Amino acid sequence: MTSLLIIGTGSIGERHLRCFQSTGRCRVSACEPNDELRKTISERYGCETYSSLEDAFIAGPWDAAVICTPAHTHIPMARTCVAAGISVLIEKPLAVSLEGVEDLAAEATARQVAVRVAYVHRSIPTIMATREIAQSGRLGAVRHVTAISGQNFPTFRPAYASTYYAHRATGGGTIQDALTHIVHAVEWIVAPIESVFCDASHQALATREVEDTVNLIARLEGGIPASFVQNQFQAPNETTITLHGVQGSLRAEVHRQRVGLFLVGESDWTWTSLPAEDRDAMFVRQAEAFLNACAGQPDSLSTLAEASQTLKVNLAALKSSDRQTPQPI
Repeated sequence: MTSLLIIGTGSIGERHLRCFQSTGRCRVSACEPNDELRKTISERYGCETYSSLEDAFIAGPWDAAVICTPAHTHIPMARTCVAAGISVLIEKPLAVSLEGVEDLAAEATARQVAVRVAYVHRSIPTIMATREIAQSGRLGAVRHVTAISGQNFPTFRPAYASTYYAHRATGGGTIQDALTHIVHAVEWIVAPIESVFCDASHQALATREVEDTVNLIARLEGGIPASFVQNQFQAPNETTITLHGVQGSLRAEVHRQRVGLFLVGESDWTWTSLPAEDRDAMFVRQAEAFLNACAGQPDSLSTLAEASQTLKVNLAALKSSDRQTPQPI
């Protein structure tokens, strides 16, 4: 049984705790400084809890940790864990700057521990199937990518305005919070992004410091044009990613849990529906993959290097929006 510590038990931390417990492969404990929340988590999940990372370390040892605190704390916490020989799964985004990322990578290599980043779209069946088809060569060379997504954020996170989301410095705003998932998925499916031009603004949410609407134009490696459109106040929760290749087109409709293929010469889309899943399913799949990584087995999760690449895209997009100029990655 892997001894695993969840650091931070807000919305995403509690989900990780629940999903790791459901694997039956680890003994899960939690670190949470808020007294009331810590008591609730302990009673709800029957797990050991600690008020500080220092107390948790005294009670250890730990094989692995999941870092679910605001993004600006991710790298310092990850470095503390890795220095103690603890494998880490870091919530997205990896960080809000590149400071300390190279040092974390070097420490992880020296300690021979796993570092992964929780870009959970890599555990969604539609995204997994899209990548498999794209890399099979059936489309020929991919020459254009479009991604359109959005959700009503207050429905899913009613307290969003009083959390990390309200401030760019803690990982808030559409670019760092939601769009980064889609950007990372496209980079995983097709190729890394090399340059961006971003037009972002605040339109509706009760957080005027950060953007809730983004139009991002990008160039992927090999000169492939891509466009990303997202807002976080629309009524439907939808994500559609379309790849156009020289031999056909491929579309993932994540909200409908289906993938479509339209090859040159055909008259319509051919759709493949994937089994319906609840929201926890992808997080359980991610948890299983991380436990595999901790055991030195193959896994499909984002590496530190891949998440660092997406972090560079986040930072370039923010800079581009501020300056209204194209930015290299």
